Amino acid sequence: MKLVFHKYQGTGNDFIILDNRSGEYNALSTKQVHFLCDRRFGIGADGLMLLNAKEGYDFEMIYYNSDGSQSTMCGNGGRCIVKFASQIGIHKYSYRFLAIDGVHEAEIDKNIVRLKMNDVTSVEEHPSYAVLNTGSPHFVKFASDVENIDVVETGRDIRNSKAYAEEGINVNFVENISEDEIFVRTYERGVEDETLSCGTGVTAAALVSSHNPLGFNRVEVKTPGGRLSVEYNKLDDTHFENIWLCGPAEFVFKGETEIN
Repeated sequence: MKLVFHKYQGTGNDFIILDNRSGEYNALSTKQVHFLCDRRFGIGADGLMLLNAKEGYDFEMIYYNSDGSQSTMCGNGGRCIVKFASQIGIHKYSYRFLAIDGVHEAEIDKNIVRLKMNDVTSVEEHPSYAVLNTGSPHFVKFASDVENIDVVETGRDIRNSKAYAEEGINVNFVENISEDEIFVRTYERGVEDETLSCGTGVTAAALVSSHNPLGFNRVEVKTPGGRLSVEYNKLDDTHFENIWLCGPAEFVFKGETEIN
């Protein structure tokens, strides 16, 4: 089968995107997705997305991890697929699309894509970490000198610990840089490695880093792949609404390949 693909990246989190409005890629297997995402034998990416036609929406986003498994929501992927939609002719001021965790809105302002995330109504707080779901499950641990943490080894240990081994969890290491800026590194399940940026992880880290007791917060986020920001309204320590993940989304290249 000949496959036409587009490669996008958002702060170093990179994705293969397929225009599947005609349904020609519906039969892609787990093995094929894994092969396409392989950085040595395939195209190479942190994940693969299908842009599907969906009645009542601008499109539907289907996301696969690089291991070929269908995944929960991906924030940077959501921002990239909105940029892709615009560049294939779906021109909107405000987008409304369906993902695995429900309906999302998005806006494009030049190269910045703003993606509205789902409200968060629960945060599991512990003395040294927090657990919450921002479309995907996240373990958020504050630390000093995050630059020198062994994210892969430590993140893998937490992801595969008894509490999380069955379904997996993304692990974020967060350092406070200033009152409204944090540095985040993330170990992602499904990729089973550190990624240069994780949108839902950045969102989770920003929510538990709120500097205002209540009301509007904007947190600037530094990741190894670039800078993002998260805006939201804090109702209390476990309830957040009107959450927007904001940052660049860029086209990398387009190509064709044959896949068995």
